[in-house]
Amino acid sequence: MTAPANSSPQGRPAPTSSRWARLLRHRLWDEADAHRVLPPEALARLAARVAESERRHGGEIRLCVEASLPLSYLWRHASARERAVTQFGKLRVWDTEHNNGVLIYLLLAEHAIEIVADRGLNQRVSAEQWRTVINSLRAALQAGRFEEGLTEAVQAVEQLLAQHFPPSDDGPRNELPNAVVVL
Repeated sequence: MTAPANSSPQGRPAPTSSRWARLLRHRLWDEADAHRVLPPEALARLAARVAESERRHGGEIRLCVEASLPLSYLWRHASARERAVTQFGKLRVWDTEHNNGVLIYLLLAEHAIEIVADRGLNQRVSAEQWRTVINSLRAALQAGRFEEGLTEAVQAVEQLLAQHFPPSDDGPRNELPNAVVVL
């Protein structure tokens, strides 16, 4: 159900960061910061890019950008991966006809990137292919190119979905909203 994480083998934040430092880092980020790195115009272009992509394959792509983790996640040392999997469920990315939904999740406070793919696609895509998508997105984000990086990630996931789930003869089906979720 999930693509490989970019965190420690146990899925927890690196042991060098203390609970308090992590808490402070997350409290310094809020939704306004997410809108600063991805203003409304960029969000609209990304939503249009997702919609355009979904005409070329039978899958579903969702983007979720979160400034910081909720306090309850921080208190119990939850990882970005755990939050991404939770959002995968809450956004119903798992609820597609062919189990081929993909969530691209960014956690700005930790510079974390997670890709969660449903079992229909994840069975067909190698861990190395997911790592390639994550590494490309990471390079763009480190250069401050958030919109461009997410666009490239959508294109990369589009290629994987088109390879394994070509569009149906009935035309594209939009099972999930295309708007970027900003938390």
